[in-house]
Amino acid sequence: MRLFEACYDMALRWAKHRHATKFLGGLSFSESVFFPIPPDVMLAPMALSQPRRAWQFALITTVASVLGGIAGYWLGFFVFDAWLSPLIESWGYSHKIETVIRWFTEYGVWVVFLAGFSPIPYKLFTVSAGFLQMAFLPFLLASAVGRGARFFLVAGLMRWGGSAMEQKLRQYVEVLGWLVVLLAFVTYLILR
Repeated sequence: MRLFEACYDMALRWAKHRHATKFLGGLSFSESVFFPIPPDVMLAPMALSQPRRAWQFALITTVASVLGGIAGYWLGFFVFDAWLSPLIESWGYSHKIETVIRWFTEYGVWVVFLAGFSPIPYKLFTVSAGFLQMAFLPFLLASAVGRGARFFLVAGLMRWGGSAMEQKLRQYVEVLGWLVVLLAFVTYLILR
């Protein structure tokens, strides 16, 4: 079944849309608060299709993502007990919050950096940093460095790879897509 090649072609078309940078910013912001799809799926094709603007796209993604992280932090800080905690309990995710709290206790600010750079759901850590009342400046710095490193790495690889990278991605897009699905499933099993 060739599911990811069609998605890849669609992402390349969207990357050339006149409002693509606005969509990228919106996706980056919302992913840091609640949305499940990471901005890399839009950043990579945009950087591939317009390599001269790759750094600009990485900067937009980073700034919007950090702003979304700040929104998540303040949501956790101000409305966790009233709004978010009942939702988390009703959805059966209390054990995930306990895991996040344990990670914050063990690793402190480094967990925000790790969540910002890795495929771990960053939104869990933005909201958790707020309700755990983590110091805001370290949270902001760890978010900016972690997210920036990730998004500039993605944009840099796409810019450096150019059309050869596009051909390689097209060749392996199905395998990579299913590997990402498998990684997401394994991450879910670990975090549950």
